[in-house]
Amino acid sequence: MTNFFKNLFLYISAFVPMYFLVLIRLVVEIANANLTFNVLNTINLITLLLLIGTGIFGLVWNIKLSNDKSIKISIVSKTNITDKHFLGYFSLFVFFAIPLDLSLVSAYCVYVLVLIMIGIVYINNSLYYINPLLNLLGYNFYDIEYIEEGCHEKKKAKIFYRGELKIEGRVYKVKVKNEHFCFIDKKNS
Repeated sequence: MTNFFKNLFLYISAFVPMYFLVLIRLVVEIANANLTFNVLNTINLITLLLLIGTGIFGLVWNIKLSNDKSIKISIVSKTNITDKHFLGYFSLFVFFAIPLDLSLVSAYCVYVLVLIMIGIVYINNSLYYINPLLNLLGYNFYDIEYIEEGCHEKKKAKIFYRGELKIEGRVYKVKVKNEHFCFIDKKNS
């Protein structure tokens, strides 16, 4: 059950930049008297603040507070694939966030339903590596081939690493999130 919540919070964190854009838009519209503080706008404001807080907590939980098992690996090869996923996803939520009028109940309902549908696809297909917030925070996403300490067999994985991943003669301590991706613990590399 803990993994479900960690995955859900990681999904919510992927949209923090979009929530922030929508929040800024809402605050500016209210400040310019284009919108009023009615029930829907108040709920929207509170929801956006909760989603931003939950997303940030989810990211910290997955990266810093995780008690996922760690293994030591030597990376044999790497391919930075950050660019293959970032722009498509980022442009999707910018396109989604800007024109939507969340002061209308119907638009708000559509917004929530679209986020739920994307979330189901995201979690069911383990698309955790598609996370623009991680990219904005300096993390790169790699396909790697590695050898686990004490083994001779090459394995493949998807990993997040903050900065440029070096592979020559290095041993990294990796927090294994699940079979689809993991985070390298930089302080132990």
